[in-house]
Amino acid sequence: MKLILLGAPGAGKGTVAKLLTQMDGSVQISTGDILRGAVAAGTELGKKAEAAMKRGDLVSDDLIMGIMENRLQEPDCAKGFLLDGFPRTIPQADALKVLLAKLGIKLDMVVSIEVPRDVILDRLSTRRTCSNGKCQAIYNVKSNPPKKEGICDKCGSPVVQREDETEAAISHRLETYNQKTAPLIGFYEKEGMFVRVNATSSDAVIAAIKAKLGK
Repeated sequence: MKLILLGAPGAGKGTVAKLLTQMDGSVQISTGDILRGAVAAGTELGKKAEAAMKRGDLVSDDLIMGIMENRLQEPDCAKGFLLDGFPRTIPQADALKVLLAKLGIKLDMVVSIEVPRDVILDRLSTRRTCSNGKCQAIYNVKSNPPKKEGICDKCGSPVVQREDETEAAISHRLETYNQKTAPLIGFYEKEGMFVRVNATSSDAVIAAIKAKLGK
């Protein structure tokens, strides 16, 4: 399957994407994970992106589109891919449409996961992430804490609260989403491939996607 997953930060796009990859071998592509890995590694891309990410702002389209063009041509994308949190703006959507046509790739569906604001604030402010750029396992201090407080179960690295997941940064990210990303819903509705799912449960989102795809 070839899907775009839309939704505000904390809507559950990453969790849904990981579950969908188990269905048919599609790969999850998260620009956020790629960028955070670049920041941790201290690459040129990471240095350029770091300041914007700390503020909760969007990284420049040129950087993102370069990443996407390279990523979509890697061999593991042949079985399908799930774009997690990309595109984020109308210009990115336009650029992605051109890129997919250039690569001869056709999308199956665009899914928007709709979750109430209070649920998102609670999820993100209690989320913790492994500081190891190669691991980046995600925990929640309420619903899924690491077995040993502050230590990643998978690799033993410190588990931290990301700078963009403080309450102030989350509010800023939600404002940015509403201003720049929410208009994508209208863009993809016109394309005739848009599905809206109102659910806080990942299982409910998966069921709705499978039903729409006829799986």
